Amino acid sequence: MTISVLIADDQAMVRAGFAAVLDAQTGIEVVGQAADGDEAVAMAHELRPDVVVMDVRMPGRNGLEATRALQTPPRSSDYVPRVLMLTTFDIDDYVYEALRAGASGFLLKDATPEELVAAVRVVASGDALLAPSVTRRLIEDFARSAPPRIDAGRLSELTEREREVLTLVGRGFSNTEIAAALFIAEQTVKTHVSKILSKLGLRDRVHAVVLAYDTGLVQPGS
Repeated sequence: MTISVLIADDQAMVRAGFAAVLDAQTGIEVVGQAADGDEAVAMAHELRPDVVVMDVRMPGRNGLEATRALQTPPRSSDYVPRVLMLTTFDIDDYVYEALRAGASGFLLKDATPEELVAAVRVVASGDALLAPSVTRRLIEDFARSAPPRIDAGRLSELTEREREVLTLVGRGFSNTEIAAALFIAEQTVKTHVSKILSKLGLRDRVHAVVLAYDTGLVQPGS
């Protein structure tokens, strides 16, 4: 099955470069390129790509606003694409809001072609992606800037083990690291994560991180 991709970035050379990399891959097709957030939203609804690769900072409607618009479609539409957000360390404030806006992945703009391709495939498959080099810093800074906003009672649906796993997910641990910390198999971790997402009505791992902090389950510096 071919993964259709829309690239949104205000720099023409960046768009062209990403398009060349992705179009060269088997099973990936770039169906459009947008120069700003407004164009990205309009083209996304017209072309209905599986994944929108979205730059955070663009003129007019920025990537954050465009992502929010795509994740909350009008009642007349059931189209909600996966959004892979392109970011850099110096614009983290935008990324915090993008977490809540519904982005499913974050990747540094200086990522290698291989990392870009892998990220598109991961997000398209329904999983979430946080660039390993930014995950812990991003999560920690996000927590410091975002006080709890959700009733922690929502976590009562989880077993004690699931709460332990969610806590480590919130701290930025990978499945491999969680398995080592809890002395369980990695496949067991994957099962726990899947159950957590299902019980709490979360779409992916990124939103599990948000909830862990929003409920106060994880505290900055913990």
